[in-house]
Amino acid sequence: MADRPNVVVFFTDQQRWDTSGLHGNPMDLTPNFDAMAQRGTHVAYSFTCQPVCGPARSCLQTGLYATNTGCWRNGIPLRPDARTLAHYFKDAGYKTGYIGKWHLADEEPVPEEKRGGYEYWLASNVLEFSSDAYNTVMYNNDNEAVKMPGYRVDAQTDAAIRFIDDHQDDPFFLFVSYLEPHHQNHLDDYPPPDGYRERYTGGWVPPDLAALGGSTHQHLGGYYGMVKRLDEAFGRLLDALKSLDLVDHTVILFTSDHGCHFKTRNSEYKRSCHESAARVPTAFQGPGFNGGGQIQELVSLIDLPPTLLDAAGISVPEEMEGRSILPLTRGENADWPEEVFMQISEAQVGRAVRTHRWKYGVDAPEKHGGQDAGSDIYVEQYLYDLQADPYELANLIGRESHQEVAEVMRERLIRRMVEVGEDAPEIVAAKIQPGRQRRVSSKEARS
Repeated sequence: MADRPNVVVFFTDQQRWDTSGLHGNPMDLTPNFDAMAQRGTHVAYSFTCQPVCGPARSCLQTGLYATNTGCWRNGIPLRPDARTLAHYFKDAGYKTGYIGKWHLADEEPVPEEKRGGYEYWLASNVLEFSSDAYNTVMYNNDNEAVKMPGYRVDAQTDAAIRFIDDHQDDPFFLFVSYLEPHHQNHLDDYPPPDGYRERYTGGWVPPDLAALGGSTHQHLGGYYGMVKRLDEAFGRLLDALKSLDLVDHTVILFTSDHGCHFKTRNSEYKRSCHESAARVPTAFQGPGFNGGGQIQELVSLIDLPPTLLDAAGISVPEEMEGRSILPLTRGENADWPEEVFMQISEAQVGRAVRTHRWKYGVDAPEKHGGQDAGSDIYVEQYLYDLQADPYELANLIGRESHQEVAEVMRERLIRRMVEVGEDAPEIVAAKIQPGRQRRVSSKEARS
């Protein structure tokens, strides 16, 4: 046990990948994340497998796709018999703790049997309802409301540092789940610390948001301010580990459940498999990851649970549907998948698959999002050439020139659906749009 590292997950909510300076954001929002990713292992192409809060969390806790956890939309609690990361780490002798937003139960406060096996508990099922930016209220192990001082990010970080300090002599697994930079629902706003909105309003706008508008100009300044405070909190957490002489003996994962498209892809902020909602910042530091460089393979949120167990020397359960990325840090990538697969069953029932170059998505228009986990019939919705159009502004679906690409991607999608236990669906091809462009070959579709 003495050789097993501690494990800390720093989990944000609704954070776009391009908030990071490593992805070209010029606003200096994430210097601590960027430095940590350069010291450790930067997962340059990291994607959620379900761009909705609850479903994504069910995948991260169990290592199963949302259609197999049963939590395919918000509001469906995790099954009582579900095996989570907490169970696996506890069985291996770790002390386990959870601080922040849970979103995998159906009541508040969350009773012990619905906490996924975590021993230490300071959390809310739906933190955006139990708290506000400067009114942090969560519930302890005895389901007593605990009001905590400071801006919400800082209050949670204080609690995380106390947990680490109290358990520095134990191997521990700590999951810190922030609400930020998610919107505050009752305000429909992104409330940063005082003064931070003004600092970032009018700054750099990602190309998709600049082109499509949405609520970008109303909300981006506050959103950026929240991201900045999260990064400052991440720096504080790293400092605490360093001061306790734990930083070299702790695996740290920074990631998010999904991104944010600011009402440019549907009527709200996520629930879409576009890059803006699906791609997230992800990096590891610690034993096994230091000096790992930048991983270029496509990595899914479903790959993170087996990675955490593998890094701690715990056997990865066969039922987990992702795979550890540790071999990638050693250059062992011969059998790594060429694509990531995404499901969405809330707001729409859809599926998508993404390679380095292509993104292909389908929709089940006869199915109502939130009532059906899947469908036996889908219609082609979009095809993007990410090499030429990384912000997905030119939909190529139905283009005569790209029919072979669509066929290859359709095959990929059906194969991935079947691999995770879904029935092979009928996919209705989009109406062909004649064009004078050159034909894109199936060889390019596989590039």
